[in-house]
Amino acid sequence: MTPGLLVLAGPTAVGKGSVAGYIRENFPDVHLSVSATTRAPRPGETEGVSYFFVDDAEFDRLVAEGELLEWAIVHNANRYGTPRGPVDAAIAAGHSVLLEIDLQGARSVREAMPEAKLIFLLPPSWDELVRRLTGRGTENAEEQARRLETAKLELAAQDEFDYRVVNHTVSEAAREVVDLMQIRKDSARP
Repeated sequence: MTPGLLVLAGPTAVGKGSVAGYIRENFPDVHLSVSATTRAPRPGETEGVSYFFVDDAEFDRLVAEGELLEWAIVHNANRYGTPRGPVDAAIAAGHSVLLEIDLQGARSVREAMPEAKLIFLLPPSWDELVRRLTGRGTENAEEQARRLETAKLELAAQDEFDYRVVNHTVSEAAREVVDLMQIRKDSARP
């Protein structure tokens, strides 16, 4: 596996976390970066594995001390960021690192690390995206509506990415992402 940074982004409910989780479980050579967030844990999420759950004061400290590769306010509600140290250390040790982040974060990584490869995860259809969001039951109707409006804007930005993967099934999408990690770093963008 070629060492380097690969960013997986896409609209809400497209399955970024599911794809990243499948890669974590089935492709141990891939290092997944763990993001910090100010939002509360969802059922089944584990501290230090799913996210680092921090309060606003700790997040402010991480930003002020330059310890985040990128950070953003997502859905006008919570902050998410990628701790820089573990990413730099893994790449320096010759590992591939996968970041599962939002569109704003992907844009920030592109500025900070232009050599990173960006993959946009797409739903098979808009109707399927809506079904996935409403089916997971983690947001109320108002939050779902806000996330779907954001998803329309995010889908319109897919041309900013190096590659696109459609998430028909988690295992297929994960395999495609891992396959893309093996492309030589100096290969031309399609």
